[in-house]
Amino acid sequence: MSTMSVSEARAALPEILDRVVAGEEVTITRHGRAVAIIVRPDAIRARRADRALADAERLRELLERARSAPLSDAAAVSVERAEELLNHVAASRSAR
Repeated sequence: MSTMSVSEARAALPEILDRVVAGEEVTITRHGRAVAIIVRPDAIRARRADRALADAERLRELLERARSAPLSDAAAVSVERAEELLNHVAASRSAR
């Protein structure tokens, strides 16, 4: 990967594009700081696809772990709260 300033890039755009087509990545700097990287579109698509596949694999692993983990014996809702919810549902149904 090569690096050049904005003014150098402005003067050498056709050459930069030829280098990018050949597979090189060119970093453009302004005041010594990288502000852009010129790459082939297929390289970006491949990176995005790789990231999406990695994210999908992490999700698959999380789901697999969750499926094989035992459920907690502790109730998520207290008996009192469950009764309160049931009474609310019953009252809502009878009001119809």
